[in-house]
Amino acid sequence: MVRPAHRRPGQSRKAQYSLFAAYVIAVTGAVAGLLLALLSVVDPIGFAQLRIASQEVAAPIARASRSAIGSISGVDDAVSAYVGAGSQNRRLRKELAITRRQLVATSSLQEENRQLRALLKLQQTDKSAIANGYLLTSTSTSSKRIALLSIGRNVGIAAGQPVRGADGLIGRVLSSGPSVSQVLLLTDVDNIVPVRRARDGLPALAYGRGNGDLDIRTLNIANNPFKPGDILVTSGTGGLYPPNIPVAIVARRQDDGALARPLADPAKVDAVAVLRAYTPDNIEAQAVPAPAPVPSAKAP
Repeated sequence: MVRPAHRRPGQSRKAQYSLFAAYVIAVTGAVAGLLLALLSVVDPIGFAQLRIASQEVAAPIARASRSAIGSISGVDDAVSAYVGAGSQNRRLRKELAITRRQLVATSSLQEENRQLRALLKLQQTDKSAIANGYLLTSTSTSSKRIALLSIGRNVGIAAGQPVRGADGLIGRVLSSGPSVSQVLLLTDVDNIVPVRRARDGLPALAYGRGNGDLDIRTLNIANNPFKPGDILVTSGTGGLYPPNIPVAIVARRQDDGALARPLADPAKVDAVAVLRAYTPDNIEAQAVPAPAPVPSAKAP
């Protein structure tokens, strides 16, 4: 026999009890509400005390619920902070990379400006400069040390002319084209520069090693007076390189001389000046004052 879909409450004892309990709760709530309303009118002070007592009873439950809500909110804030920290970290890394590139560019510009100011000062005091240019590229992996110069025959550049930077000698022009030239660097094995020690004029020769350093050899093999920190400048002996151009600083002594490092590193030098080759013909002769005329004797 099929059970009917809907049964009346009277046909189920459980349903009757549930309905009766609902009625009792509703009537009790209505009566309690009416009594509270009457009490608030008749005895406001007693009603206030009753309300405070009820709040004291409900306070632990409120504290527990507040703590639970705070914990859930704290977890949410922690998750949000973690996600935000990741995006903030990426943003800060990007800003740091941009700042680092700007700092490198600024440092490079400052160094280039320093070299240009130094070359301008040299050009004002040294009349042997022909033109200024830039080192475009330079070899650094082979023993042949050659750099490409940004100027050529269009400004009077020719083979054999010395090339110097703001800090010292770079090398000499190996060959020149219409608008670019090749420079044989100071550190090339085929480059030999007559030098002297700045503090006492001790003569020596600087040989390129092909690895960025220089061999310094004194003319007196039996005497090796070099010390670390000695500054070497061009001596002008043999022509080509004008005297008193800074060349290198001694790093350490060796059995037959010293090991030195160039003061002007081609890898760090941008602006250079090309000088006239140093020969007795282009030395400015000092003017010799003419003798004063002898006054003629007067006739008696």
